[in-house]
Amino acid sequence: MNITDIKKKFAEASLEQLSDLIAEYEPDERDGVQKLVKAAKKKIEAHEKEIARSYKMFAFERKYADNPYICGIDEVGRGPLAGPVVAAAVILSKNCDILYLNDSKQLSEKKREELFDEIMEKAVAVGIGMADEKVIDEINILNADYEAMKQAISKLSVTPDILLNDAVTIPGVDIPQIPIIKGDTLSGSIAAASIIAKVTRDKLMVEYDSIYSGYEFAKNKGYGSQSHIEALKKLGPCPIHRKSFIKNFV
Repeated sequence: MNITDIKKKFAEASLEQLSDLIAEYEPDERDGVQKLVKAAKKKIEAHEKEIARSYKMFAFERKYADNPYICGIDEVGRGPLAGPVVAAAVILSKNCDILYLNDSKQLSEKKREELFDEIMEKAVAVGIGMADEKVIDEINILNADYEAMKQAISKLSVTPDILLNDAVTIPGVDIPQIPIIKGDTLSGSIAAASIIAKVTRDKLMVEYDSIYSGYEFAKNKGYGSQSHIEALKKLGPCPIHRKSFIKNFV
């Protein structure tokens, strides 16, 4: 078989099939075939490392496994000059098989969107909450965070037995809470919530970009980039700017 056909076999093979292909073609001394075998081995090794990393990501979920519904909570959007803060609450199944869950900031946009779809498909329940710029200006960003988180919890289709939160304890919530520092890097459930919140907010800011042009919201997502600040000084604030955040620029 020529190398082009062998390359196609490797490209189309599942991870399970790759092991068989490696065994079949490892004796082939052609350089092109050996490169394919080496790449396949690296792919399998990377997959095994990810399985091990993902297992560690569910240490807190195993610790509190006596609770039927463990919910991860996280938010995004504390720092931007414009747009809402968005929170997500995610309950994953006990046998969750979603790989690559991590702090949304550590993932590429493409990977976040892929994981968003997989989480929405496989999660037991997902709730999303928001607090817009008016709420942020009225009650401050921390309290707006809490409101978005409470809203996210209230939108779950089942009631959580315990909450795993990224660093905070949400006031006024009766459900037991476990605040975990850097939780989006230590808990699969919190990481999933981070991804849901991030993708939701990013998509919303892209929509706002088509409504309020000139600020590059699709690119900066409302954060204070140099071009955003220059536009703010030139154009003035638009309706989704946080007045309490832009005092130094207008």
